[in-house]
Amino acid sequence: MSSLISKYLPWLLVLLLRGGVAADGKKKVPAIIVFGDSSVDTGNNNFIPTIARSNFWPYGRDFADGLPTGRFSNGRLATDFISEAFGLPRTIPAYLDTNLTIDDLATGVSFASASTGLDNATAGIMSVISIAEQLDYFREYRERLRLSKLGEAGAEEVVGEALYIWSIGTNDFIENYYNLPQRRMQYATAAEYGAYLLGLVEAAVREVHALGGRKMDFTGLTPMGCLPAERLGNRDDPGQCNEEYNAVARSFNGRLRGELVPKLNRELPGLRLVYADTYDLFDAVVRKPGAYGFENAERGCCGTGLFEAGYFCGLGTSMQLCGNANKYVFFDAIHPTERMYSILADTVMNTTLHVFL
Repeated sequence: MSSLISKYLPWLLVLLLRGGVAADGKKKVPAIIVFGDSSVDTGNNNFIPTIARSNFWPYGRDFADGLPTGRFSNGRLATDFISEAFGLPRTIPAYLDTNLTIDDLATGVSFASASTGLDNATAGIMSVISIAEQLDYFREYRERLRLSKLGEAGAEEVVGEALYIWSIGTNDFIENYYNLPQRRMQYATAAEYGAYLLGLVEAAVREVHALGGRKMDFTGLTPMGCLPAERLGNRDDPGQCNEEYNAVARSFNGRLRGELVPKLNRELPGLRLVYADTYDLFDAVVRKPGAYGFENAERGCCGTGLFEAGYFCGLGTSMQLCGNANKYVFFDAIHPTERMYSILADTVMNTTLHVFL
């Protein structure tokens, strides 16, 4: 308990000092609403017919009661830590969980789906929830709030004051563009495909804005070439980061931050859209893990740590599960550990999201 107090007391003080609670006692950010992929999916894929799931051991090994939740990690995700830092519940529920009450929904929800992308074709690969479908669920969510005890005014307050977090895009490049021929036939370079994806980002943000959203964060891509699975598949330099993939991520992030975010803030009345940079921190950690208290940044905790993710983490290889996931940057060959997610959340809170406190 003392570690939790020391971790989040500074943010509680900031909430008070910066007016994080309005004069009427209401929070400036009453809810965290999330769109995206496996980096922020808190269990929606448990409820759809797809193999892109993690609702089995060893996922969730270090979560509250040691049970899997559908999060692709050993514990909580960055968005869970961010919710807690805003004085909201310590976990964000998956929208498709039928056990949720209106009180659960009113403080935040995730519409995210593992293996999805901005491109609907990416979602189709694993038959998961596309961004278009996530937006449909958001419309349904708004209506559920309106028809609840919150009423029209309460629903408008939640939707209008909520913080919207987007974390998506990696699968579009890795699962779709580089692994399948269709998009490469349409877009000669990854940069051209990236421009197409940025158009989809713009359309999605505009749609949420039209539905009442005003406070938004779009999280940039991490150095996806340094994922253990991509190191393994790096034919040019086996075992090393795929620097081509990293360059693509930097290019996409640069245009998102330097062009699209300013444009949308200019054009959409009342919008406060920020760009959260996770690339630089993640890159620093995987290059020098010891400086951040990690012992391994090249393999995941599960199995060999080189290729296992999803169901492969639940097979016999997971018997090689590491003893202490806190020493690892990655839990499986793609997804970070809870400790890495915590570090990412702290960084984003300090560098970007503090403007909403």
